[in-house]
Formats: sequence, structure tokens, C-alpha cells
Amino acid sequence: MSAVNMYEVIRAPRVSEKTARLQEVSNQYVFEVAKTATKADVKAAVEKIFDVKVTAVNVLNVKGKSKTFKFRQGRRGDWRKAYVTLAEGQSIDVMTTSA
Repeated sequence: MSAVNMYEVIRAPRVSEKTARLQEVSNQYVFEVAKTATKADVKAAVEKIFDVKVTAVNVLNVKGKSKTFKFRQGRRGDWRKAYVTLAEGQSIDVMTTSA
């Protein structure tokens, strides 16, 4: 997998209260990934970009919400996210690393 392709697979880290709690409790990190990304693609990209050992990857699709703006109906785009579990003793600093 080329370096350019890795950054197309991993789009951005998702930072929220829930993801911060997951990092502390179960050493899991959440990333927004490409819609076509597989578990193997995500694992390879995270291991190469952040130089860590990944033990598990769970991927899910997030449906976009329907919204109304000035009496016009619209829809936000669908996207995909991945929960990445790292090996014991390893971590990623998502605040300083740009993926």
C-alpha cells in the first residue's frame, strides 16, 4: 500500500467524549475512513502511519441525517468509521498527529 493510498483510507480521527473514554478504558481509537475501506486496509494503514500494532478493527457505516434548511429538504452524506484496538501498552496521540 502506497503512502498516498494510506492517507486516502484513513481520513481523520474522530474526537469526542465517547472516543476519549474508549481510549482510556479499552485502548480503542476511532477514525473516519473511506467508504470502500476494508478491515485489512484500515489495519495496514494505521500500522504504517502511526507505527503501532493493531489487534482488532471494527468498521461500520453511518447513515447521513435528513435536514431542512430554509424550507428545503436535504440530506447529509453517509460515511464510514472504524474502531481500532491497539496492543497493550501502545497509544496514538490523535491531537498532535495529522492523518
